[in-house]
Amino acid sequence: MQQKQFILDSTQTLLQALLLQAQALLKNTGATLGPFEAWLTLRGIKTLPLRMERHNENAIKVAEFLETHPKVKKVYYPYLKSHPQHELARRQMSGFGGILSFELKGGLEAGRKLMNSVKLCLLAVSLGAVETLIQHPAPMTHAIVPKEERLKAGITDSLVRISVGIEDITDIIHDLKQALEKI
Repeated sequence: MQQKQFILDSTQTLLQALLLQAQALLKNTGATLGPFEAWLTLRGIKTLPLRMERHNENAIKVAEFLETHPKVKKVYYPYLKSHPQHELARRQMSGFGGILSFELKGGLEAGRKLMNSVKLCLLAVSLGAVETLIQHPAPMTHAIVPKEERLKAGITDSLVRISVGIEDITDIIHDLKQALEKI
């Protein structure tokens, strides 16, 4: 028990807590990581707090930039006071995360132009890396979903999702600004 507490106190990561709780299951089922994957996980855990802090700081600045941009219709990010659950998020969260969504003025075509104009932001359907990743769900991940169903789920033609990376914030904002100018 002391070993578990020492590990949790020393790194305070959710991943380690989950791994410790699942230890018996993993041991009995044989579902264990290989040595290389375990090394990569341990290496990543060491910098996780720093990376998450930077993701959070950068996402706040990107959300604030987008919220004031004339070609952006709406920004969805709980840090912003305009978010309907801002107060709840502020009470429950120590940070607001690195992922946000926004809607462009101009619909599907505006989203396509933005995707084709970014240079630093990487076009990707997965979200969650050290690099800034961006996607346009309507023609990408949700292209086969009927429009009525997408709209019920809040996925409009102009919705863009971005996982803000840990690059220099001026570079991220500059990239988004130059891409938005091309819409």
